[in-house]
Amino acid sequence: MKTLKIVIERSEDMFSAYAENAEGIYGGGDTVEEAKQSILDAIAIITEEFTPDNIPSILKGRYDIVYHFDAESFLNYYKGIFTNAALEKITGINQRQLQHYSSGLKKPRQPQLKKIEDGLHRLAAELQAVELV
Repeated sequence: MKTLKIVIERSEDMFSAYAENAEGIYGGGDTVEEAKQSILDAIAIITEEFTPDNIPSILKGRYDIVYHFDAESFLNYYKGIFTNAALEKITGINQRQLQHYSSGLKKPRQPQLKKIEDGLHRLAAELQAVELV
């Protein structure tokens, strides 16, 4: 199955969303939620209103959507779910550093991004294995 990669990142005054692997698919909003909805609306318009010749090939047939976040956007989007204390426990990165990343004061280097991503993936795998009785 094809994968449509949507990048969500914070700019100076809004959140933008765009397809990394398809031309002409854009969205934006004041929040991550608005940016996600905006790009989903754009995809719906493209698939419903464009002629088959003008629809990007990735939108023809079945496809999955994967969201790629910059660290600041991700940390802000999920701050109601993940506190800095919880993220420290999951990632091994101290809370002060995580706060710098979420405020945009500092940008994490690739090894730090990998630690955050790996920690979240470990948590997701653990949660997938949970069965409540």
